[in-house]
Formats: sequence, C-alpha cells, structure tokens
Amino acid sequence: MWYFLFKYVLMGPMLRLMGRPRIEGHEKIPTDGSALIASNHLAVVDSFYLPLMVRRRIFFLAKSEYFTGPGLKGSFQKWFFSASGQIPIDRSGATAAANALSAGKRVLEGGGMLCLYPEGTRSPDGRLYKGKTGLARLALETGAPVIPVAMIGTDRINPPGTVLPHPTRITVKVGEPLDFSRYEGMAGNRFIERAVTDEIMYALMRLTGQQYVDVYAAKLKNDDGTYTKAEEIIGGDEPAA
Repeated sequence: MWYFLFKYVLMGPMLRLMGRPRIEGHEKIPTDGSALIASNHLAVVDSFYLPLMVRRRIFFLAKSEYFTGPGLKGSFQKWFFSASGQIPIDRSGATAAANALSAGKRVLEGGGMLCLYPEGTRSPDGRLYKGKTGLARLALETGAPVIPVAMIGTDRINPPGTVLPHPTRITVKVGEPLDFSRYEGMAGNRFIERAVTDEIMYALMRLTGQQYVDVYAAKLKNDDGTYTKAEEIIGGDEPAA
C-alpha cells in the first residue's frame, strides 16, 4: 500500500513537477511474470523516476545499512526504504555477491520485476561503465527476460555541489527485451556470463547514447569520495569504446 501511496500521492506529484518525466516504449515491459530491468545509473533519483513511470511494481536491491540505522532517523529510513520496494542485502564480506543474487532470485521466482544497475554504482562522469555479471547470472538461472532501460536527464536534477533540485526534463526509454534462452543451463560459466553482460551493456549504450568505458566505475572511486579519471586507469588519452 505504501509503495503506491508514495508513487501517486506523497512523492509522485513533486517528482513530476521537478522532472516533467515521460516514458518511451512502455509497451515493451511485460504486464505480468518475472522480468529483469537493466538500467544505466546516473543519479540517486533513478530509483524514484523509474518506478514512477512504470505501472508495475519494481523491486530494487539496497545495502543493508539503510535498514539498520539507530534511533528515530534509522527507524524512519528503514520504513521508507521497505515501503518503497527496496530489499536489504549485506554487501560486505566474501558472500556479498551471493546475498544479492539470492535476494534477487526470490523476487523473480515470485513473479516480480527486479531492477539492477549492472554498472554497480552511479556513473562518476555521465559515461557508461563496464557491467558486472550478477545480472547476467540471474537472467540465466531464472530465464527472466532482460529489459534495457535508459534513464536520461536524472543527473541534471541535483548535480554535484548543488543543494536545491534543478527543474529539468527526464526521459525513460525502454528498449526491446533481450532473450538469453539460447544459453540455458550455462549459468556459472564466466565466459557466457561476460558475453551476456556485454550484450546488455551494448544495448544500454545504444539506448542511452552514452560513451562506453571498459572499466568498472567502482575502481575510479577513492577513499575520500573523489574519483580518479578513467583515462588514468586505462592509460592513453581516450577511454576504450
């Protein structure tokens, strides 16, 4: 109940006023049954505008720290993230990936729709970064179709260094579903999972128009919160495309 109350009453109207969002290709999203959404990730508000524009309920995986904060603030945060469709996962330690896969698999086996950001974190500079293979493994293990989705303009709502939101125009573009049934039974094969991931990232690159960088975005983040330029890691003057 709270999910739809947030979507249509408590947050939706304000989000629509700020972002004037529109969606293209909504008919490509299945009306029922399990499905995986693979989206680029430009800003925190991606996780608000995507469910706002898709009629079906979407689940996301969120780090468990959002659900374990102390005091009144922690209790409110836990309630908010639970009500808005976020599923807590422990991202620390050697079992982090397995925890995420198990949580995602439960959603899909229940016929739900799960959104993952294959880049693993927000883009530090607006480009599209190398995808992690967890989404591919889920697709191969469950047989769920993968729907590429481009979030466009969300990074302009609240650019780094700003406090107040900047009204802008946000577009959600839905691509053709990707079917990987030809790889049935091959989950766990790292070469197949990489091939599937690269196909997903190629679809996102074409859909978003972003420049692709063949480096994990997480490798660019420093301990102090700053980012290293991708070119410094790759070497040379231009990122790999």
